Amino acid sequence: MTQKKSTGSREGSLKVRVKTAKKRTMSSTLWLQRQLNDPYVVQAKKEGWRSRAAFKLIEMDDRYKLLRHGQRIVDLGAAPGGWAQVAAKKVGSANGHGRVIGIDLLDIDFIPGVEFTVMDFLDEDAPDRLKAMLGGEADGVMSDMAANTTGHKKTDHIKIVGLAELAIEFATEVLAPGGFFVAKVLQGGTEHQLLAQLKRDFKTVRHVKPEASRAGSAELYVLATGFRGRRPGTDVPNAEDADAED
Repeated sequence: MTQKKSTGSREGSLKVRVKTAKKRTMSSTLWLQRQLNDPYVVQAKKEGWRSRAAFKLIEMDDRYKLLRHGQRIVDLGAAPGGWAQVAAKKVGSANGHGRVIGIDLLDIDFIPGVEFTVMDFLDEDAPDRLKAMLGGEADGVMSDMAANTTGHKKTDHIKIVGLAELAIEFATEVLAPGGFFVAKVLQGGTEHQLLAQLKRDFKTVRHVKPEASRAGSAELYVLATGFRGRRPGTDVPNAEDADAED
């Protein structure tokens, strides 16, 4: 089920060309053409995944062993549900084992084993509502959230790092010791302050570019594993030296 095996037979396929319709812009035509020729899109449909993004999480999990049976997982920015779908299968939540909580600004169709609600993570009460839904500590917090792009590289970078910082803050409040955190950032360097916080709170911090990420995309993921836990009687995580890997 790995992406290399799944997509290899399609790499040499003839490309589908899409004609520009009167009511469709050139950019929309190019996007549609890219979708039709994307081997991960084709394979996602074949295997029943909600989106090609499922293969990004599958690849990271295959390599770093993030998801295990019975875990509690929070998926921030869950729509259309590819990551939540993978997590539910891995932890067994559809069969009553573990738990997968997902939120997004957009609604998603029902996924067995996933408790989903429409919610803006930027709302002041969002973290507390998520904690109530979770009903205990989490083993992993995943964030594929992305702010609407402006076309200005520096501005877009600041916006997505801001979302990642909020997700990290939430993760340090809900993760159990040993838990993991993964979030989308952009190539060009994760903010020093963000990395410093992750290195303080987690044993190992890495930058990951899954093969399922489009080659021309600036998309990158920061993966932190081995959460150190909070100091007894406080909300402050334990701080020790961390191993950093790019």
